[in-house]
Amino acid sequence: MPPLRILHLVGSAYNDFYCDLSRKYAQNCLVATANPSLYEFQIAYITPDGQWRFPCSLNQEDIAVAKPIPLLDAIQFLTAQNIDLVLPQMLCIPGMTHYRALFDLLKIPYIGNTPDVMAITAHKATAKAIVAAAGVKVPFGELLRQGDVPTVTPPAVIKPATSDNSLGVSLVKEATEYDAALKKAFEYADEVIVEAFIEPGREVRCGIIVKDGELVGLPLQEYLVDPHEKPIRTYTDKFQQPDDRNLRLTGKDNIKAWVVDPNDPITQKVQQVAKKCHLALGCRHYSLFDFRIDPKGQPWFLEAGLYCTFGPTSVIVGMAKAAGIPLNELLMTAINETLDSIVLLPSQ
Repeated sequence: MPPLRILHLVGSAYNDFYCDLSRKYAQNCLVATANPSLYEFQIAYITPDGQWRFPCSLNQEDIAVAKPIPLLDAIQFLTAQNIDLVLPQMLCIPGMTHYRALFDLLKIPYIGNTPDVMAITAHKATAKAIVAAAGVKVPFGELLRQGDVPTVTPPAVIKPATSDNSLGVSLVKEATEYDAALKKAFEYADEVIVEAFIEPGREVRCGIIVKDGELVGLPLQEYLVDPHEKPIRTYTDKFQQPDDRNLRLTGKDNIKAWVVDPNDPITQKVQQVAKKCHLALGCRHYSLFDFRIDPKGQPWFLEAGLYCTFGPTSVIVGMAKAAGIPLNELLMTAINETLDSIVLLPSQ
């Protein structure tokens, strides 16, 4: 059997931060999963000017010498490559929606969730409403636009409705702090969520993968929170400052984040809720959800992050490793689910 031709879809048409972040994760994936007997990798690298490049690697030198071409030329190139499937590794909203939709139009299958599901979960209030309708507990909250006045009694968490990586997130303890927190959040989105603060207890993330059509819950990842010193996670818990061109993933240590013992009673409870979220949102192949665990042990849905770059530092990859599933097996499982789900239409 010839190697699968896999296209790594990398970069961002949105901004340099997401472009660099995507490149970093994808580069790690390329190195960790290289296996010429199984895969023949190609790279499509999109930059904030909307241009496409097809470099031989994701080193800056190789990217610099790759010829930039517009979308129409890129489509002509792609359709001539006999690509078996795409591995999307773009982390901006256009990358998770518009660019995936392009491959739907080109009828080239890709690993991961569909553009409509990605768009739903990229809007935190919409995702909350859907999982709440399925019986999942969510914090009480409201969606505000410029000029709206919050009615949630503090303490409350303020967050942009469509921003990731905790950008623009604040904890308001007194009503007098609302104005500054809202101003900060509106820098990142046109809509802002104000929701009741759930006392920490704990904060965890749960990954779900699909294997042979069945949902499999992975070991939880727990994050460092403290009712007094660190009641919420912020951007600097995950990365260096956004203007740092050499991004360092500060959240990938065993101090701010760690894998929960699978025998911990919270694991099964959260996995059951996560599977309910996966089904309610219409996810496929894999999913990832954040939960706040209150002092009584009740999980509360915070948000979904339906992406995996299949690099060694990806959260789902780390969870799978803790479950005894190595990266190459995880990738092959996702590939099989993707290819098995292709429905061949009858000849006209």
